[in-house]
Amino acid sequence: MQRETKIYGLRAILEAIEADKSIDKIFLQKNLKGELFKKLEKNIRAKGLNFSYVPTQKLNRLTSHNHQGAVAQMAPITFHDLDKLVTNVIQNKKNPLFLVLDQLSDVRNFGAIIRTAECTGVDGIIIPKKGSAPINGDTIKTSAGAVFNIPICKVDHIKDALFYFQASNIKTIAASEKAENTIYKTDFTKGCAIIVGSEGKGVSPSVLKIIDYKAKLPMFGTIASLNVSVACGAFLYEVIRQRQFSDL
Repeated sequence: MQRETKIYGLRAILEAIEADKSIDKIFLQKNLKGELFKKLEKNIRAKGLNFSYVPTQKLNRLTSHNHQGAVAQMAPITFHDLDKLVTNVIQNKKNPLFLVLDQLSDVRNFGAIIRTAECTGVDGIIIPKKGSAPINGDTIKTSAGAVFNIPICKVDHIKDALFYFQASNIKTIAASEKAENTIYKTDFTKGCAIIVGSEGKGVSPSVLKIIDYKAKLPMFGTIASLNVSVACGAFLYEVIRQRQFSDL
């Protein structure tokens, strides 16, 4: 199994950023100072990269090498350009199917969703650059390697991706317990992008304001919600049912 590569050291990470390497997340030591560190911070913010400030103990756990206060996780895949991916899919498929993950943070849920998405023929997964679960060893393992078989795009803002889908005649449908209709009364037969939210908060309110439709899963037990990867699987297989088996 391929795992993520870590690079460490201020200048090494700076060079990786300037070379446009596929960086998943950067960990910076809290309260670190110095001109080189400030330059690194500036470049990270300018590129909109995912980063967080952590205690030096966290960095020491990430690597035994002299990290100088900075460790970066390199993504084990190459992320796709959203515009190119959507254009290519539209040209080659009548009813595209995309999956948008809004602030999903758990790597195992992420991996499970990637695995289900690959099995159900999803044409691409879209995640935000900031706030999304990284693609690391746990993600790869949970996805059973599916992460290498499905295009994944990182975007600056989820809302911009949704506007792009809508302009491309692809319906945007959010999984939301606030929806009036269940997935069984929602039309998935045309090209669509399904939006699934974070484990704790669901799809963010700002996203819900701009999507075309909302849909929910019927719930009959005492527990109010499903695991996000299970819910996502239910949505994707309803798409398959409607597109392939609704006339049987």
